[in-house]
Amino acid sequence: MVAKKTPGTATAAGKPTALPKARISAVEPGELAVRPGEDPWTPEEVAAARAELQSEALRLSTEITSSEESLAGLMRDSGDGAGDDQADTGTKNITRESEMALAANAREMLVQTERALEKLDAGTYGLCESCGEPIGKARMQAFPRATLCVECKQKQERRY
Repeated sequence: MVAKKTPGTATAAGKPTALPKARISAVEPGELAVRPGEDPWTPEEVAAARAELQSEALRLSTEITSSEESLAGLMRDSGDGAGDDQADTGTKNITRESEMALAANAREMLVQTERALEKLDAGTYGLCESCGEPIGKARMQAFPRATLCVECKQKQERRY
């Protein structure tokens, strides 16, 4: 089965995208995007960013596993509510929904973290996914999963 492109999802042929193509070979730290006036990335800074992202991915994976185990227990216990009053049933539902929301949030953060690691390997780390300009080294160090520069993030937040 072949996916059919709809007008809303088709891309314009020949139109340049905001992000450069991923590089095949390893990227030197100094080649990562920085804003004008910023010092280039040093090997130590890249290693620190990679270590933080890898640590975050491991933490999130552990959190997801724990949350899924809790959720499995809550789902198992939800069937034996005979004799529970409405307050007990409501509490169980709220607890279950809260655990589901936490697990979904952790999964989304894990996807973002893994994507940042891929971009670090591809040499596109630190480039805004909207305008293609550098996000800024300081922002990337403060929030390593950032995908938008401050200007594009502000525009996005004003739309919502």
